[in-house]
Amino acid sequence: MRQLKFILPVIVLAQFFCTSLWFAGNGVMPGLIENFGLEGNDLGHLTSVVQFGFILGTLLFALLSVADRFSPSHVFFTCALLAGGFNLAMIWDGNDFQSIIAIRFFTGFFLAGIYPVGMKIASDYFHEGLGKSLGFLVGALVLGTAFPHLLSGISTTFEWQSVLITTSILAFIGGLMIVLFIPDGPFRKRSQQVELSAMFKVFKVPAFRSAAFGYFGHMWELYAFWAFVPIIIAAFNRVHDHAFNVSLTSFAIIAIGGIACVVGGFLSQRFGVKKVATLSLLISGICCLLCPFVFLSGSAILMIPFLLIWGMSVIADSPLFSTLVAQNAPAEWKGTALTIVNSLGFAITIVSIQLVSALLANAESSFIFMILAIGPLFGLIALRRHQHS
Repeated sequence: MRQLKFILPVIVLAQFFCTSLWFAGNGVMPGLIENFGLEGNDLGHLTSVVQFGFILGTLLFALLSVADRFSPSHVFFTCALLAGGFNLAMIWDGNDFQSIIAIRFFTGFFLAGIYPVGMKIASDYFHEGLGKSLGFLVGALVLGTAFPHLLSGISTTFEWQSVLITTSILAFIGGLMIVLFIPDGPFRKRSQQVELSAMFKVFKVPAFRSAAFGYFGHMWELYAFWAFVPIIIAAFNRVHDHAFNVSLTSFAIIAIGGIACVVGGFLSQRFGVKKVATLSLLISGICCLLCPFVFLSGSAILMIPFLLIWGMSVIADSPLFSTLVAQNAPAEWKGTALTIVNSLGFAITIVSIQLVSALLANAESSFIFMILAIGPLFGLIALRRHQHS
């Protein structure tokens, strides 16, 4: 028991360190614009290319059953080093838009060996109370996602290169923590060979399919919300003459979701994983629909608490869907199942991010964000159809 109490904090801290790479490009966007001649609307491209790299990485990892055939800790370590190295390459003075796009792509590609593999490692250690454990783990992902915004916002003199150097060093440390202190878990069931059909067979299980489709609906909304939170705050400042620090406010709105993940994990032990996931998805869907009306009110007293509630509900269901996926997948394909669901989920994020970006380029209207409600609606329907999964 003492060992298990030590294992989870190490995994959580390593996950936080490594996933700080995810939105590092977003956190230093003003510096990239100034130094490499990028344009403001390149934010959507930089976000989407990381997702695209992650998608291809997770697809390849799933096809080859990497996390099931090889030691997950060694996979995590190797990918942390490579992702951190590519992130560090962004500080090179000779970069241009094309090279930065390539760098962010490969950062996303190797994040495929960090986020889903971290969940696989946790599921190999924690069979009971997996929802609570993954709540801490996804909470670490949320804090890692928000962290570059904090670094960017804590000081106007904080050089953008320092943000990238710091996040890369953290990723190297996180990888070392996993490989040195986290051996393969007691519930790990190793797959002996590549089985290309595994990622298709898991979808034949109705309960797995329900959880996966719920996750897909959640993902339609999640990363689009995270990507455009700074845009929403900046527009709110401009339209209604407020002066919120965009970086620090974005950090608060994204980071508070980490607390929601942990709270959701504890609540799932009392009320059930599926019920808590459904409630979270419902609340975030309502937030999508209310967004333009709260924005147009011009009230900071209303807008900021609203965004904080949205920031909590948009992510609180993520570890719960991953729990349902892991629990309803065959043990020998658990890593593959988590990885392919991540791959498809993140593919969906590209569509929603690019759609919102394109619509905003043609008409700056807060009503555009109502389109994000499509995801929660789809997820709720999928969960409703399988009440007994």
